[in-house]
Amino acid sequence: MTTVTPRPLAIAPDVLTELRERDDAGAVPRPYVHDTDGAPLRCCLRRSRAGERIALVSYAPLRRWAARTGAAPGAYDEVGPVFIHAVRCAGPDPLAGYPFAETGAARVVRRYTARGSIAGGALVRLPRDPNEAQAAVATALEEAFADPEVALVHVRAVEFGCFHYEVRRH
Repeated sequence: MTTVTPRPLAIAPDVLTELRERDDAGAVPRPYVHDTDGAPLRCCLRRSRAGERIALVSYAPLRRWAARTGAAPGAYDEVGPVFIHAVRCAGPDPLAGYPFAETGAARVVRRYTARGSIAGGALVRLPRDPNEAQAAVATALEEAFADPEVALVHVRAVEFGCFHYEVRRH
């Protein structure tokens, strides 16, 4: 039976180790101390806190997934910026719910097939109530995986197109 992983997936620790040495655009990261709260960290799926040492790196989530699964994303392969801790962290809190579900924000839930091609997407405007925002993300993911062709979903910010996290069908 095919099921959906019910939780958002952060960037895997082994991939983070690689990205901290050389990112997916081939650049060597330049960590810095972030002076304010708020950078969306893809290693632990939370916002940074002032004083944390972080790095902005290029990441190709679909390319890395395709390399593990044999998919061929072709033109859908994207490389984009993500924030990560400069050193290994504890990872995401499994009880935290859907990350980056700020109330009033807009998210894109982009669907991919097992072959790596895009299978559609949906715009999700998050309600102002935090519980309703979490429910809106859950509903969007349920709708995405209702299509049996969908193997992977990326949740992205609308404003900058930034990759936030993925959810997979297993």
